[in-house]
Order: sequence, then structure tokens, then C-alpha cells
Amino acid sequence: MQKKVVSVIGGRNCTKEVEQIAYNLGEKLTKVVDILVSGGLKGTMEAVCSGFKAGGGLTIGIIPSYDKKDANKFVDVVIPTGLGLARNVLVVKSADIVVALPGETGTLSEIAYCLQFRIPVISLGSWDIRGVIKVSNIEEAIKKISELLEIGEVKP
Repeated sequence: MQKKVVSVIGGRNCTKEVEQIAYNLGEKLTKVVDILVSGGLKGTMEAVCSGFKAGGGLTIGIIPSYDKKDANKFVDVVIPTGLGLARNVLVVKSADIVVALPGETGTLSEIAYCLQFRIPVISLGSWDIRGVIKVSNIEEAIKKISELLEIGEVKP
């Protein structure tokens, strides 16, 4: 049976509130998916990895540099790409579903890749764009992920 993978995207710089949301999301995601992928750096990425690990999950960080030491301490598997922002396509294509938290243009580029590749993308306080599934809280996000995984709308 293939593992269920979610990518969580969001800003390197985030407020304490968004950091707490990311942590809580990560912890709750362990109930519905097997692996968490992120950009592996600080901010939202570190908080969601921390929460996912606290829930017992496996984290993968696809980082923009060649130096594994750039990954946050909650990443179990570091994939150093040396690709800079071009690594965003790998973060997206690794997932069955993507959850977008608040972020800037890097997050926007990842959302665009989701739409291009027809990967479901859920916005939790992030960019509000046609084609993105907007939710207002973590519980709605988890419910939507569960629904998408159960009814087979997730693209390989």
C-alpha cells in the first residue's frame, strides 16, 4: 500500500500565531497521512515539522541549498537540491495533497504548481485563488484531506 503524503507550504518568516497553527496542523496531520514534506527551512516549515514529529510522523525537507545543515532540526530526511526556488516544484510533486499556510511569492509559486499539475491545494489563511480549496481552520483542513484521500481524487 502506497504511503499517503502531504506537503505543507508557507513562509520562512511567520507570526507566532501562524507558527502555532502550523504546529497544531502538523500534529493533527499524523492522524490522516503517513509522511509530511516541506521546504525544510525555518518558520512555517519548522513549526509544521515539529508538530508532525510530536505526533509520531516522518518528515522530509526538500531544501534549496546543497548543505544538509540548512534544514530545520525536525526534518528526518533532508533532500539538498541546490536548486533554490526551483525546488518548489519537487515539494509540490512529492505530495498527494498540499496545504498552504500564509506565505509570500514562494508559497504563491507552489500554489501555481499545484494548479498546473492538478494537485489538490488547500488554503488555510494563504492565497485565495480560483481553484484553491479554502478552509477556515485546521479541523476543516483535516476533514477535506480525509475526504480527498478516501474518494480517490488525489492525483499520482
